[in-house]
Amino acid sequence: MTQPLTVFLADDQSLVRSGFRMLIDAEDDMTVVGEATNGLGALTALTNSPADVVLMDIRMPEMDGVEATRRIVAAGLPTKVLVLTTFDLDEYVFAALKAGASGFMLKDARPDDLLNAIRSVAAGEAVVAPSATRRLLEHVVARLPDSPGREDPRLDVLTDREREVLVEIAKGATNAEIASNLFMAEGTVKTHVGRLLSKLGARDRVNLVLIAFETGLVG
Repeated sequence: MTQPLTVFLADDQSLVRSGFRMLIDAEDDMTVVGEATNGLGALTALTNSPADVVLMDIRMPEMDGVEATRRIVAAGLPTKVLVLTTFDLDEYVFAALKAGASGFMLKDARPDDLLNAIRSVAAGEAVVAPSATRRLLEHVVARLPDSPGREDPRLDVLTDREREVLVEIAKGATNAEIASNLFMAEGTVKTHVGRLLSKLGARDRVNLVLIAFETGLVG
């Protein structure tokens, strides 16, 4: 029997933490191993005993979720960060993704969606909900520096096909959707995604989305 996924909760609202704990502990394949009311508490706890995934709120006292995410990633901790947010905090979410978060979910997401997101992040995937990603990036792209466009040197190493796949990723498409849209096998899509991660030095799929917007390939 495999060990259950370990989940840490970082949120300054006790009611929110209690709700997440009940939801997660009801699952056979995951369990909550700790809680913190701020980013500093989460960082300290995870440094001593890393969890598989931390559900990270953004606005918290003493240390916010962005700084906590940045320090978790910088310390090389194995814990994956899943940001929980609302759309009125778009700029904070963008900062958290830049800091190394593996994805984001809305706090009013359906329970099954949140649980699946935890599993996906723990498996090394990035949670990029298509509709939510598009709405989020529509807001944050205006805050990016002036884009250099397609001539950005980071794109020079990509083939035309890889650029097409990157555009689809930035749109929030899944591998299956990319395969359908670009008329290729899903296994081939996975190969292209792997090459994109390697060539662009990207941490994960979320990072690829940000690079696509930063370079002006989409937007």
